[in-house]
Amino acid sequence: MSSLPSPKLNTDDLDALITANHILHYNKVLDAYGHISLRHPEKHDVFIMSGDRAPALVSSQSDLIEYNISDSSPVDPSSKKGYQERFIHSEIYKRFPEISSVIHSHSEAVLPYTMSGVAMKPTFHIAGFLGTHVPIYDIMPLYSEDDQQDMLVNTQKFGASLASTFSTSASASSTPNHNVVLMANHGFTTIGTSIKQAVYRAVYTHVNASVQTNAITLRNAAIGAGVSVEGEMRFLNEEQVAGSLKMNDASQDRPWGLWVEEVETCRMYEHTRSHER
Repeated sequence: MSSLPSPKLNTDDLDALITANHILHYNKVLDAYGHISLRHPEKHDVFIMSGDRAPALVSSQSDLIEYNISDSSPVDPSSKKGYQERFIHSEIYKRFPEISSVIHSHSEAVLPYTMSGVAMKPTFHIAGFLGTHVPIYDIMPLYSEDDQQDMLVNTQKFGASLASTFSTSASASSTPNHNVVLMANHGFTTIGTSIKQAVYRAVYTHVNASVQTNAITLRNAAIGAGVSVEGEMRFLNEEQVAGSLKMNDASQDRPWGLWVEEVETCRMYEHTRSHER
């Protein structure tokens, strides 16, 4: 029952995917749930992600499975069990050819912004990729009477609807207008043209949510205590977002290097590289 990715794939890409699972867990973006995938660099109609296990426990290429983007079916029909929500990944790859990595998270810091009515905003320059508006995808209107309403994006219909939320146009644009989409009462999904970019965006979406919550809490506490506050809450404007986005993409190697060192020196994470097998 082999589910190993094809030997033509550069093993460095697979090692980066395994490391990314550990980084996302280390930074509390993923816990037992959530997932990251990679579009196959040689076969653009295929993507790769872990089988059904906690991201922190992904340890070797034997844990990975190749899937067809067309319908999320495993390339090898005898592959081990996979994630139910792999349709998030397949439908995004199908709609946006430039996207090479997708991350889905249930970040505790982000979840309040999916159900409180408070809009997530870019609070600082490191999160400029959020843009001035972060859309929320709501699966509820898609349910039929007989559906199990468990919030999971586990069909092509649900995945395609989520993917469309990354575009502002109703047409099937091949370029996303948003880098992050919140998911009502569920979490968020982010995308990137590389694993590094997607991981950067996932981690700093989580951080931005914490910063925004702290700022709101501080302001409300001050007002409640009769302490004077100056002006309104400040977030990045369109010009600042545009400039910060360029900086984000130019500087993502720095945090990636730090994160790799952190997980490689943490004894919890095991990573058997191809040359060690």
